[in-house]
This record gives sequence, C-alpha cells and structure tokens, in this order.
Amino acid sequence: MKRTLFALIPLVIIANAYAEQIPDYNKPYAPIYLDKQVYTWTDKIRITIVAPSWDENEHAIDSIGDDPDYAVKISTSSHRLKPYKLTETSQSSGTFTGEVTLSGFLHDANGDGEFDTAPRTTGGGPTNGFLETDRDDGITVSFEFADGVVLTQSAKVSWNVGHIEFSKPNYLAEDQIIIKINDPDMNLNPESPDNVEVDVSSDSDSVGVSVIATETDDESGIFQAAISLTQSSESSGNRLYAVPGDTMTATYHDRTLPPPYSISDEIELKSLSVVGADVPSTKRISITDTYFADASGNQISELVREKQVQIITHIQNNQDYQQGFTSIMQITDENGAVVSLSWIAGKLVQAQRFELSQSWTPKHSGEYFVETFVWKSLDDTTPLSENQSQAVTVE
Repeated sequence: MKRTLFALIPLVIIANAYAEQIPDYNKPYAPIYLDKQVYTWTDKIRITIVAPSWDENEHAIDSIGDDPDYAVKISTSSHRLKPYKLTETSQSSGTFTGEVTLSGFLHDANGDGEFDTAPRTTGGGPTNGFLETDRDDGITVSFEFADGVVLTQSAKVSWNVGHIEFSKPNYLAEDQIIIKINDPDMNLNPESPDNVEVDVSSDSDSVGVSVIATETDDESGIFQAAISLTQSSESSGNRLYAVPGDTMTATYHDRTLPPPYSISDEIELKSLSVVGADVPSTKRISITDTYFADASGNQISELVREKQVQIITHIQNNQDYQQGFTSIMQITDENGAVVSLSWIAGKLVQAQRFELSQSWTPKHSGEYFVETFVWKSLDDTTPLSENQSQAVTVE
C-alpha cells in the first residue's frame, strides 16, 4: 500500500515537502554576521549565518558547518576550529547561530605574578568552542556554502586603553564614593563577573586603600567599586580617611595596552574628585586678632627697633574632624617689601584652639603690616580662614 501510494505522488510534491539538501549554486545567499567589529582577547564571539537554503527539514532544528565538505571554519592567525557546527534558531528559520570564546595567550594581566588566562583551541560547536588569539590578531569565519563557494566574514582582535573615573567630580563627606573602570580587556571570563583592583588615596592619607572593583555583569568590561569616607578613624578596607577640601585620587594600572605599547608595558590611569563640605573653605579655621608680647609673655602696645617681640595669635578648628593646616606670617614695610616670613604646620583636632607665637626683631623704625594666612599646606594654598592684616608702628 505504502509503496503504491508513493508511486502515485508526483515528484514535485516531494521536492516541495523538504528544502533541497544541497543549496542552489547560483544563489549563494548565506551572509555571515558577527556581533562586533573589534573583539578583545577573551571575548565571546556570537556568529550568525542566514542560510535558508540549508533549512533541510522544516519540522526540525537543522545544523550547518559540521559536514567536512561544507564546513564552518573559525580561525585566528595561528589557530583554527573546523568544522564547527551552528544550529538553527528555530524550526525552518534558516538562521544558524553559535558561540566561540577567545582564550587569549599567556599573560599576567593584573600584575600578581601569575597568568590570568588558559589558552586553548577546542570544541566543535555550537557553544563549546575556545580559540587562542594574540593581542593584535584577527578572527575569520568561513562557510563553504556549496562546492567551490566559500563565504567569509572577519573582525579584528585588539587590546584597549582603559579608563577610570569617579561617578561625580565632588562629594560630601557622608556620600558613598563610586569609582568606575572601563577596561574590556579585563573581562577575562565572559561567563561570570571579573574583578580588578583600584588604589584610592586622599590629601589627608596619601597611602590610602586598595579596593576591588567588580564587573557590572558577566561580560560588560565595566567595573565598579564603592567606598565610604571617614574623618574620625584610619583608612581601612573600603573606608578612606579624607576631610572636606581633600582631593581624592583613584589609580588603576592597565597592563593590557594596544600598540605602540609593548605587551609588557603598564600605565597608571588616574581620576580626581574633591570632598566638599557645608562649611565654606575660609570658615574652617578662625584666627583671633594678633597682639604683641615681650619675652615674659606680657602684652605690649609699643614696638621698639632692635628689640625682640613675640607675635601671638590664636587659631581654632571650627569642624568636628581633624584639620591639617599651615599658618604663614608675613611682615612688610611701608614700601611693601617683605622683611620677615615664617610659617608653622600642624593639625588641629575637632574644635581645638591653638596658640601660635613667632618672634620678630624689627631692624628699623617705621610703619609695618603684619599679615597672617592659614592654608591647607605650602603646596596646597587653599585658604582655611580669612586673612588677617594689622598695621603696627615701630619706634
């Protein structure tokens, strides 16, 4: 019965029931698509080939590439996967996909003295392939669509210069500090989030802390770290000692650099952000009026040339945390020439009041101006108080 039935069915019906097993030589329609134009050394490559002629069975999930006569080959300059099977996305879609993970080459990417990759070339598809690659390389995917008809698509492989930044140019002391690093080369495992290390310091703590930044998802190549600030204890863990007015510095070491850098080169990438405060800079420390005293500490109202005096002033920390400072005293004559310049550096704890005393022996009679400045330091001239100026007469 069955044999008789098939004998009665025209051959054209059989041809329409299933697509041809070998595609039309005159219509080599099978474009190859890659999900990126440039990959880094440990990326995952997603391959798509649109080949309706290879949809052999409209009722099943077909595959291409694993037939040695019509192979899909995936290669770098020195390694190759062949044949490599791609599978249809759904029944009769005619679209075939697969993935290959680049496994790089032996290299210490984070500076810990150990290799961070496991180079290997293995797998037959559609998602289990690993392919070794160099820093400056290329990926070529080819598909022998039909006898003598080979279609190809290529992409570059290259390292990148990373980038680091604070999420904001300034923060308040109570804010959470967010640091972001963009370095696709450190997406070493596209199946899970990776980590990188970033150093964070402040003006008040030049050593700072080293913290871990974690990749935002499995293969984003974007890493993020969060730290908090303290004004009452030492830096530790993800906590950095920094006071308002400090500049924070985040440093990331990039060891996966493109040409003209060599493979062994390393650069420091930095980003800066400022710790702000509700208290204006010039209100952080107060200076009382300046007065003069003799060698016994008794206040005097008259200054005499060639007689040493003490110039005394008081400063007070108006904040609830320690503040470093440099107090500078400058004395000029009536012509504006500097006749004396001295400074004292130190730290004031919370709300501390401190007496400053500096000696001066005027050489000549005349009018003088005594000016007092309080800066963060001699290197950082950010004023912590209003300047004080007082005119005096030397007899």
